[in-house]
Amino acid sequence: MARAQLQPREDREIFVLPLDIRPEHIDANGHVNNVVYVGWLQDAGTAHWNARFDEATRTKWSWVGVRHEIDYLRPLMPDATGVVARTWVGDPQGPRFNRYVRIEDGEGRLCAQGVTEWVLVDAQTMRPHRIPADMLPTFARR
Repeated sequence: MARAQLQPREDREIFVLPLDIRPEHIDANGHVNNVVYVGWLQDAGTAHWNARFDEATRTKWSWVGVRHEIDYLRPLMPDATGVVARTWVGDPQGPRFNRYVRIEDGEGRLCAQGVTEWVLVDAQTMRPHRIPADMLPTFARR
């Protein structure tokens, strides 16, 4: 059963992270290994967070990924160039929200898509904390 393609929300900023394919990403089947995509989902979310929030905020809060779901649609080969991750966030639910990621090749074709459930935690205690209301507007479309 084919999954519906994730589409960015009109009210959310779409953060784009260029991705490099390195030799160690290639598996015995000659394409990017599935486990690399999990890292890319995390990298996209972390880069978005780091790009939009100041050091004081990043020192106070941290995010913990508690669930990943990935659909692999088209293999990425060793010579692929122009690969990007496009990411945006969903609606907060207490300390949680989903982050959506599309991995696209240099021609804009969807190669993989994923959802990671993230939990906001106090960086000192590592205890979950409700996402502050003033945090979400930072992820809104500008």
